[in-house]
Amino acid sequence: MAAKSPARKTPVKKAPAKKAASKAAPKKAPPSAAAPKRHRIFGISFASVYPLYLEKVEKKGRTRAEVDEVIAWLTGYSGDRLKRVIAEKADLEAFFAKAPRLNPKVGLITGVVCGVRVEDIDDPLMKKIRYLDKLIDELAKGKKMESILRK
Repeated sequence: MAAKSPARKTPVKKAPAKKAASKAAPKKAPPSAAAPKRHRIFGISFASVYPLYLEKVEKKGRTRAEVDEVIAWLTGYSGDRLKRVIAEKADLEAFFAKAPRLNPKVGLITGVVCGVRVEDIDDPLMKKIRYLDKLIDELAKGKKMESILRK
């Protein structure tokens, strides 16, 4: 039988003791109320969202023309103008900022999108984005265009 060799112990390095700071670290200023944090969805390009809208409604038997009609009703973008804004890859903030006109009947769009009531959203841009989401959801659920377009 071979004798076991004694296990070698490697010295454990101790972390250096922390020195007491002579000065307190400066605290970061809280974000001002005047400049709220920009939500990351605002920077997403409309060109990347548009195919997702198409995919959603086409699975349910609806068409690209109907999606375009809903977008035109809400924002005023139609035909070549809509194609141009998609080609420019404008983010959602720019998409809504440059929209020809927001439909005056948007106040009639109510309901829940992503677990939040559209009418309870305070941020104007987020509200516009959710209006569009709600209209696309209604289209995918098979609602009649007259109902979706609040006629």
